[in-house]
Amino acid sequence: MRAASRGSRARRALGALLGMAGVLWAVFLLTLLAGGQVYYLLGNIPRRVEGLDGILFSPLLHADANHLASNTLPLVVLGFLVFLESARRFAAVLASSWLVSGIGVWLTGQGLTVGASGIVFGFLAYLLVRGFYNRSWRQVLLAVVIFLFYGSVLLGLLPTAGAGVSWQAHLFGAAGGVLAAVLMRKDRVRGRSRNQLR
Repeated sequence: MRAASRGSRARRALGALLGMAGVLWAVFLLTLLAGGQVYYLLGNIPRRVEGLDGILFSPLLHADANHLASNTLPLVVLGFLVFLESARRFAAVLASSWLVSGIGVWLTGQGLTVGASGIVFGFLAYLLVRGFYNRSWRQVLLAVVIFLFYGSVLLGLLPTAGAGVSWQAHLFGAAGGVLAAVLMRKDRVRGRSRNQLR
């Protein structure tokens, strides 16, 4: 990839992630104006029909400014790294993490759940495992660096993550990221291309 092309993709990636963060902060400000009832209308309420729409909307909601701030930086950094690979892969990882996390929380969660941390864990898991599926030493090396910076947050996958923390959202979000890595591994795509040429 040429330097100009890399620079263009980096600018698009940064713009997309900053835009995404801006949407989350705008939604948060709107929820402050609308009142706490919004969380019950659009949050993920496990095993209740009225909570099903939370699978789609709960990642947009955050309990308070600290909750949103703690998700914003890793969302931008990790999402940026995913987007650098391609916009299509970013969209696939985002969708997989979003939906798998939301469905997992609805099936196994313990109470009203909101927040984008499932997506953050999806991005993290994807970046940590994609190199092994793609057989790319560069991606494996990047995974090691990412693990050094963000590895400690993987404790959030455990039921001992702490009161008020949805480890289910984290666990299923990470599962969504791994699923995306498996489904989009590059050697699978190359294998399909070879089969079509036979």
